[in-house]
Amino acid sequence: MKQLSVQELAAWLADASREPPLLLDVREPWEVEKASLAGITPIPMQQIPARVGELGRDRAIVAVCHHGGRSMQVAMFLQAQGFGNLSNLAGGMDAWSREIDPQIPRY
Repeated sequence: MKQLSVQELAAWLADASREPPLLLDVREPWEVEKASLAGITPIPMQQIPARVGELGRDRAIVAVCHHGGRSMQVAMFLQAQGFGNLSNLAGGMDAWSREIDPQIPRY
């Protein structure tokens, strides 16, 4: 599993020649309502074990949360379930708001 910086994710999303990753947002619904990236797949952390079948094993997945801790735990869980192309967004939405898009509210 890779630690992906917000700059690396921004470059990836801007690169039309690359297939975009599945942005797995593992925060709670109220957090997603406050601040989120376009095109996310929101599945709260507690629901991941029951909903793991909804995720494509062959697609690149970037796990996202507020600061990167919960998403790291989810990425480690998915890795143990046999998912191979996983990244954790280092610094999470807070880093994205500070370094990439200040229009996204911090909380």
